Order: sequence, then C-alpha cells, then structure tokens
Amino acid sequence: MALPPQLMHTIESLKFQAKDAFWALSSCICQQSAKIKINGRTFKIVKVLGEGGFSFVYLAQDEHSGRQFALKKIRCPGGNEDVRQAMREVEAYRRFKHPNIIRILDSAVVQDPAGDGQVVYLFLPLYKRGNLQDAINANSINGTHFSEKEMLRMFKGTCEAVRAMHDYRAPIASRSNPRVSRENQSSSANRRPQPPRNVHADNGHSDDEDDAMLPQPEGDADGGYSYHGPARGSSVPLMSRSPDEGEAIFDGDEELARIQQSGVENGAAAGETELVPYAHRDLKPGNVMISDEGRPILMDFGSAMTARIKIENRSQALLQQDIAAEQCTMAYRAPELFDVKTGVTLDEKVDIWSLGCTLFALAYSHSPFENTQTTEQGGSIAMAVMNAQYKHPSSQYSQGLKDLIDAMLKVNPQERPDIHQVIEMTDKLLQRL
Repeated sequence: MALPPQLMHTIESLKFQAKDAFWALSSCICQQSAKIKINGRTFKIVKVLGEGGFSFVYLAQDEHSGRQFALKKIRCPGGNEDVRQAMREVEAYRRFKHPNIIRILDSAVVQDPAGDGQVVYLFLPLYKRGNLQDAINANSINGTHFSEKEMLRMFKGTCEAVRAMHDYRAPIASRSNPRVSRENQSSSANRRPQPPRNVHADNGHSDDEDDAMLPQPEGDADGGYSYHGPARGSSVPLMSRSPDEGEAIFDGDEELARIQQSGVENGAAAGETELVPYAHRDLKPGNVMISDEGRPILMDFGSAMTARIKIENRSQALLQQDIAAEQCTMAYRAPELFDVKTGVTLDEKVDIWSLGCTLFALAYSHSPFENTQTTEQGGSIAMAVMNAQYKHPSSQYSQGLKDLIDAMLKVNPQERPDIHQVIEMTDKLLQRL
C-alpha cells in the first residue's frame, strides 16, 4: 500500500536529517572536521548551528582565508522542483533590502555526492550572538528576563523588517521592456514560480583577487559584511569558478537580473510601481538573529510568499493549509492557516499574529500556546490557537505591553492592527519608559 505523500515527505526529511547529523557528529568524534569543496574552494564544517526539514545550517570556515560563514545546506532530492523551491528563498533574500533583514552573500547549486539529487548552498553572515530564541533560553537558564525597554526595542526592529516586506513595491514593466511583466514581479502563490536559469559564474579573477572579494569579518552598517575588492557592489560573487572545477553552478542569471534591474530603473523613473505585499509566514524568535551591535536581523525566508492569496475553492484552501503545515511553526502560526476557508483572502495579517506570539515569548519565555495544558496534558495547540486560549503570566511588565500582545492575537485577522499600527503602538510604549 502506497504511503500518503505527506508521510513520505516526513520520512525523507528524517532520513536526510539523520544523514547530515551523522556527518556533523562523526567529524566531532574523529576530531577532524567534515569538509566540502565548491568551485575549487574548501570549506571546513565547524559545527551545526541549526536544522529543520531538508535543511541544515553550519558554521563553515574558508580554509584559504580563515573567514567564517553561516552555511545553509538545502537538500533537493526531488530534482528541479525542489531546486526551484530553494531558489525562492535566495530570491527573497535579494528582494528585500533593509538594515534589519539579513543579506545573502552567495549561493550555489551542486550535485549531491551521495547521489541524492542536488544541494543548494546559501552563504549567509555569521551572527555570533545567536538569535532571540537563544537569548530566551539563556534567560530561562539564568533566571533573568528582558527589560521592557530592551524587549520592545528588539521587537520594533523586527517589525521594521516585516514592514519592508508588507510595504514592498514591485516595478511595473515599462513598455520598452515587455519581458518584465507584472506577472514576473508578483507571482501567485498558487503556482510555482519559474527559477532563474543556472549560469556558471566565471569572473576571471585569480585566487588572490577572488579572496580579496570575500566578505570581511567585521559587520557593516547594513548588518552584513563588507566587500573589499573591485567596486561591483553586492553583485560581487563570494568566489569564482576555477577552470578545472565544474561541480557547482551559481545562481544569479545575469540576463534575467539585467532585465529585472532595467525594469526597476525604468519603472522607478516613471514612478511605475505597485504595492505587492509579501508575508514572511514563519516569524518566531528563532528566525531573528542578533547582530554584534545588538540589532535584530530577520532571516529564513524559505516560507515567504506574496501575502494576498484569494481562496476560491476547496482545492486551493487545502493547498494553502498543507503549505502552512509544512512551512509555518505551529505555535506561532495564525489561526486562519490551520483551517483555511473558501471565499476568503489570506493576507499579511498572518505575520501580525506571529509577531504577537513572538513578543509574548520574549516576555514569558514561551509561545502563548506552548503551555502546560498543550505540552504536558495532551491538549491541542491547534485548538488553543484557533480559540486564542492563552493567559498572561504574572510579571513586572506594563499593562500597555499586554494590551499590545492582545491586539495582535485576535482570531479575526480584520481585527488585528496592520504593521504600521503595531510600530506606532510600540513607539508609544517606548516613549513612556
């Protein structure tokens, strides 16, 4: 008897998690770090930083320069469709530019040496202070807590990153450049976007020149790393392709990028942009890094998509429900994603709910729906979420903070504030402190 697709996906995910975990663990036991080679460069895997689904995040070090990165490895055993899905995350990192949003340094698609399809590697800045969940865990262990001012400051920075997504304006194709259509700029979440064509990156630089273009360890004003090399801005690749090495293919279709940039410039010159809100859809403390300067940095855009999705039939409802079940952490998932109704439009208010859960977790060290009843007494997180069943523990925090959380945790999305109102309410609380 054939297994259901979702169960098959879970089994495959567990298999690859076990394989990657063994890879990392064996390197520790043998006191010899695992290594990967991409386009002639060797990277030493120092340790695992995080995991989930088909992805692992490692602390990786370039053996040549000694510089360290957060290397996200996404397995794509399903072939081109899985690669396309992974490339959506790459595209999202490059779409949103904001000091509180992480910047991707480079990415590559390689054949899995074990023969399990392809692997997408994302090179990201390394934030040594970890994420907000790490800070929450440290508070729990040490019996400490955030001050209300510190907590609201971190929360506001996270909200400002979310605002950049909710207020995203896409360029409308100019008549002189019909290849950049509105459809390209705002793909429907009900169909899979076409990926950029893979292009071999070959910038003709020597190893020394290439090493000079690697990001430096000190952070810059945008929360990422600074490039020191030819003045080519953020388009400078992390590494070049060696003539005798052909195992990796870097994303970044130059022709597509040129066309899209032309569309941006033409559209911007004529003021031809349109609001195309995006939703992150997996906002939680674990997806907010802390920069060396203490600034919140939003990351993990694997679940991000255009926010406003009209649900016209049961099939579309079930599709969105399945996507949410796979990509959105249950304890932070909006109620409308647990039981998607027909005739409604899902929108960016799903993120507002998750922000409410995140602020609650910062204050009380856990999601409002991860309580004794749901975690120890067999209660249902889904039922608790859909009925907004939660309580504020006794604390030293102000009533204004509790009111802000309650405003975001409304079962009806239309009753929740938008991101601008959330920031405004947070500013007012900060002014009182």
